[in-house]
Amino acid sequence: MSAFFQELFHVGIYKRSQGRITRQVTLAAMALAVALGFWRFSQVLTDWERLWRFFHMPTEWQQVVSQSIATVLTVACWWMCYRLINVPRYADFLIAVEAEMNKVSWPTRGELVRASVVVLVTIFALAVVLFGFDFVWNWFFRDVLKIL
Repeated sequence: MSAFFQELFHVGIYKRSQGRITRQVTLAAMALAVALGFWRFSQVLTDWERLWRFFHMPTEWQQVVSQSIATVLTVACWWMCYRLINVPRYADFLIAVEAEMNKVSWPTRGELVRASVVVLVTIFALAVVLFGFDFVWNWFFRDVLKIL
């Protein structure tokens, strides 16, 4: 556990030139999730009446204080996210992910359109078949057996 905290306060970048794109995208996604979470947290904190009554906080300061708390926590979590993508085990995983993604043969635009059309037609056909089964069984139980 102490190695984690040592890594948390380290400034360097582990294997700087490897897995850059994957690490950048991962960091951006983590930073966005943290920012949205703490933005919502600041809204909830602003509306929390019991807290403000406990601290005898004037109404005009409630929003400022809640946004300040959320901002400080956001920046701290952004730093932890930045450090997390540079922890050797996690960074090696992201480097391996990028290496594997470079091996993937991506479909051309035409292949993608054809495959998408096949999927959509299949889903529509299955929806029609399931509607037919539902209609027949509903008719059978309601009108023939008079159960429903």
